[in-house]
Amino acid sequence: MKTRKKLEGNGLWESSRMMLPEHKETIIRRQLEEGRKERPTLDPQEMELIESALAESFHEHTAIKVRLFDEYEDKELTGIVVLIHTVRREIKLSMADREWHWIKIDEIISVR
Repeated sequence: MKTRKKLEGNGLWESSRMMLPEHKETIIRRQLEEGRKERPTLDPQEMELIESALAESFHEHTAIKVRLFDEYEDKELTGIVVLIHTVRREIKLSMADREWHWIKIDEIISVR
């Protein structure tokens, strides 16, 4: 009697729930790529505004909120620019909790 139920509807597929590791990896990779987003292209004016805001934070010691690009979810950091490394195009952002981060200027998509 049980075999009859397995043959009804989608029972045959439901009774064989084995999945190969390769299939599982492919499914996970597809799900990750669906959530991935493209890096926004900033025009030269926008980059100039970002760089001037970074320089102002450095010279005036004012806190800024920096939004960084990430493929899945953008990150926001708040702090004061304490060092600008022009050759490597990086800034050192000092946070309120005495923590600091080196940030590549090309990763920044907006500054407030």
